[in-house]
Amino acid sequence: MKNNKVQQIAFGGAVAALYVVLTCAAATLNLASGAIQVRFSEALTILPVLIPAAVPGLAIGCLLANLLTGCALWDVVFGSLATLLGAVGTWLLRKKPFLAWIPPVVSNMVIVPLVLLHVYGVADLTVFGHTFAGNSLFWMLMVTVGAGEVISCGVLGLLLYHSLRKIPQLKK
Repeated sequence: MKNNKVQQIAFGGAVAALYVVLTCAAATLNLASGAIQVRFSEALTILPVLIPAAVPGLAIGCLLANLLTGCALWDVVFGSLATLLGAVGTWLLRKKPFLAWIPPVVSNMVIVPLVLLHVYGVADLTVFGHTFAGNSLFWMLMVTVGAGEVISCGVLGLLLYHSLRKIPQLKK
């Protein structure tokens, strides 16, 4: 995309809007938040590989989506920060798109379980008939959140990247 400020702002706004719509779609399926989540919108975190304007768009989109889906204030703040950190990491790895999906996974794997524990007071989690509590709960939340992020960022994000990478208007 040419270095036209209006185009960059418009693209960032479009990314933010799409992030909100996709998060709201996931929320209707109870997949947008909680210990087990697959936010379809997180697939968009691969976009900074193609266009830097996606970074603020993702952060603003996440902030708006978290507000609109009724997240607690600290979830809005730290969840949006996790997406921003992930998007910046993706941009930093833009020359290695097959690795660029990893920063959003890692940032969400670390930050979201802390939000679930300290903001929402998640005390236990049952997975495949086994209940996790205490020290093991944080690690299991990292696994469940991480798995959802791998699906969103790794699988869906890379599919999105492969679909968009040949579009001439998106070339830097």
